[in-house]
Amino acid sequence: MSNSTAEPSETQSPPRSKALIPLDLLRGFLIGSAELVPGVSGGTIALVTGIYDQLIDSAAHVVGAAKTLITGPNRVQGALRELRRTDWLLIIPALLGMATAVLTIAGVMESFVSSNPELSRGLFFGLVAASIAVPLQMLPRRTARQPVIGGVLALAIPAALAFWMTGLAGGANIENPPLIAVFFAASVAICALVVPGVSGSFLLLAVGLYSTTLSAVSDRDFAYLGVFGLGAVLGLAVFVNILRYLLSNHRWWTLLVMAGLMLGSLRALWPWQAAAEGESKGAGDLVGPYAPTMGPILLALLGAVVVVILIVVESKFASKPKPSRSDQRR
Repeated sequence: MSNSTAEPSETQSPPRSKALIPLDLLRGFLIGSAELVPGVSGGTIALVTGIYDQLIDSAAHVVGAAKTLITGPNRVQGALRELRRTDWLLIIPALLGMATAVLTIAGVMESFVSSNPELSRGLFFGLVAASIAVPLQMLPRRTARQPVIGGVLALAIPAALAFWMTGLAGGANIENPPLIAVFFAASVAICALVVPGVSGSFLLLAVGLYSTTLSAVSDRDFAYLGVFGLGAVLGLAVFVNILRYLLSNHRWWTLLVMAGLMLGSLRALWPWQAAAEGESKGAGDLVGPYAPTMGPILLALLGAVVVVILIVVESKFASKPKPSRSDQRR
């Protein structure tokens, strides 16, 4: 699986089939929907739907094009070369799907999460719990330089850190935040879009900007959204190349860390929580099951089944391009 060379050739992979555009629109919609839910990461959905590596690689090429255009050498030609390496038949439908989700169901999603906290957390608990299998399935063969105890620590430490951090989100909302704060919050939260197990919505919730941001989307507050977008672009530009390097050169360790983050993030999605006084969002103290009980359990099973179905469907799609390699040799 691997695109680990420093200078990949422009013909390294066959062009993406246009027949996948409807599926990629749906994948983008699911990723955008996940980003609206505190505790769920869009990166997790990208992993499950099988486009994670391609998204990171294409995003890195776009960032590389912008950097080359500014710093050179061969600014125009170098930038065009990077853009030609970008999988636009994946990126454009995925972005359109994500934008559609944010613009159409942001209010509905916030209402569902706020009005039915146990049911919504149950659904996403099952979804994320089943998704942990995805990065573990993607692990390359372990070598002598990757000791078992090191792997256990690479899984356990991020899990503990994510468990601790998700407990910090209090849910207090800031009505009129300074735009500079919005900019930097967006630059950090966007990293969750590309890191499975780290929820951008939960990071916004932790700094009091979750409801404010969703309200800005619903109210079409373009000043707020413009500043948020600029911060997101900056954060993505800085982080995506780091992540691409880690996936190319330290894939075994990176995937274990991702699985650990996903495991720890389940703390935010435990259905039964005692919210802090006066707060309806954020992670509260974990408690034993209380009414409703069967609803969250059934929805957790449903979420897990959905993930299994997505994995099976994606594995079938992933196996289809293989015959096309024979066509390339003609």
